[in-house]
Amino acid sequence: MSYSPKLAAALSGATLRQLAHWRAASSGRGAVLVPEISPTRPVLYSFRDLVALRTCVKLRNDASLQKIRRALDTLRDDLQEREHLSAYQLVTDGSTIYLVEQGQATDLVRRAANIVIHDMVEVLRPFYRDGRHIPDLLRPREHVTVDPAVRGGMPVIEGTRVPYDEIAALLRDGVPAERIADYYPSVSATAALDAVDFADYVDSYEPLREQREAAAG
Repeated sequence: MSYSPKLAAALSGATLRQLAHWRAASSGRGAVLVPEISPTRPVLYSFRDLVALRTCVKLRNDASLQKIRRALDTLRDDLQEREHLSAYQLVTDGSTIYLVEQGQATDLVRRAANIVIHDMVEVLRPFYRDGRHIPDLLRPREHVTVDPAVRGGMPVIEGTRVPYDEIAALLRDGVPAERIADYYPSVSATAALDAVDFADYVDSYEPLREQREAAAG
């Protein structure tokens, strides 16, 4: 399963503009994250990319992009850590960014001695970004789930292999939620409403809508 920039943005909390900016190197520093499936058109992200992007979005809430790039350069060049970014737990207190390993944290910006971090960040859980609620990555809606082992991570109706967008398309075509079971017996009316609600959320990351919201804000 691969994720388009729009779906990657919806599940990570990054804007489409941020995704494009983070794919590019800047001022001698490497890219924040290059999609591992396809870095050029059509750009496609992996599930691991989504986890890494959520980490970056959370860091960006409290740290500058310059500081994030500096921390990633230290991680990759100085510490020679070349695993996918999703393999690392990175947290920030606003002043610096730490690489957390077994309770110990290495300062990636100031390169100071290790300290102990007690308040760990759970990157999969819901959070807020610029007033927008970013859902739980594995359960973006009560009846919509994301599991890399099911359809490669495509969001599906809980307990099924039915993609959320197929159900949303039926509702948008005028099929009442209580009649969805006529098409998909395993999908309840409540789950169908969750599917279309999530689809509306994903569509809020359309480029033109993002630009209008940014201008209004």
